Amino acid sequence: MLAVFGWLALLARSYAAKDAEILVLRQEIAVLRRHVAGPRPSWTDRALLAALARWLPRELRRKRLVTPATLLAWHRRLVARHWAQPRPPGRPPISEELTALILTLVRQNPRFGYTRIQNELRRLGHRVSATTIRRILRTHRIPPAGVRADATTWRAFLRTQAAGILAADFFEVDCVGYAKASVFFVIEHASRTVHIIGVTTHPTAGFAIQCARNLTADLGERSARFRYLIRDRAGNYTDAFDAVFQSEGIEVLKSAPQTPRMNAYAERFVRTTRESVTDRMLITGENHLRRVMTEWEQHYNTGRAHMGLDGRAPADEPNVIPFPATRIQRHPRLGGLLNDYQRAV
Repeated sequence: MLAVFGWLALLARSYAAKDAEILVLRQEIAVLRRHVAGPRPSWTDRALLAALARWLPRELRRKRLVTPATLLAWHRRLVARHWAQPRPPGRPPISEELTALILTLVRQNPRFGYTRIQNELRRLGHRVSATTIRRILRTHRIPPAGVRADATTWRAFLRTQAAGILAADFFEVDCVGYAKASVFFVIEHASRTVHIIGVTTHPTAGFAIQCARNLTADLGERSARFRYLIRDRAGNYTDAFDAVFQSEGIEVLKSAPQTPRMNAYAERFVRTTRESVTDRMLITGENHLRRVMTEWEQHYNTGRAHMGLDGRAPADEPNVIPFPATRIQRHPRLGGLLNDYQRAV
């Protein structure tokens, strides 16, 4: 309607004003053509330009924004769209949850190919083509199975070997009266379960041998699961100490001199023990330290969340059922220095 009223208003103007406006518009169009590469007219613009183009002289038609070839192309496109058959709908898009599941399967199983992943998804109730799986992996820049299988990381390798590794060490605790006591412990790499075997003020070689015997007795049949024991080169470790473990089929590996990182799991446990317990209380003697270490061992294995275990304690069940906050009860240890939180009975 606005265009119609604009055309009616042109009838009241003089020819000189119209000629001047035409010259100005031509100049503006010439300027725009130098800067605009390809305008995109709407269907309304196309209909109006096609209707008015027939009233222009032939010489002016070739210099317009819309040429006769453009009008013919519009007409062919309109006819083709009229007679074109509707395309059938394609496959439904993959949801974000299913895409995340595919990526999880690939990262956890680097040797799985497209067909193996497809079969695993089918077992879980999802039907996805191998082509779609390949496209998702390419989008996330994940190489094929042959390349992924060879790219084993150190983290994955150590996690695979951790199930059969034990780490042993001594650490000293300052007691009241400038006395010192030593604690012997062994930690399992895979489960982070710690065994505090003995506490003494005289860490002799005989004491270490007795601790080794006590550990193998505590492990019982579980000792067959372990293949290596890591220890340092302290003087209280002797050939008799190693022989106790070798009789159970466990090979003893010695760390390099002054290289605590080669026994990192044991060193980290010592640091955690100092920060959580021994540096926060006064130890009066050997017997007191033994009682404290007993409480600390129970808390460490059953009531302390571990980052390496995804926030679980070594003795926790993998699938924890959430309980209401009103049914969770606190169990203090060592006078409230440590706290265990369990379901109220």
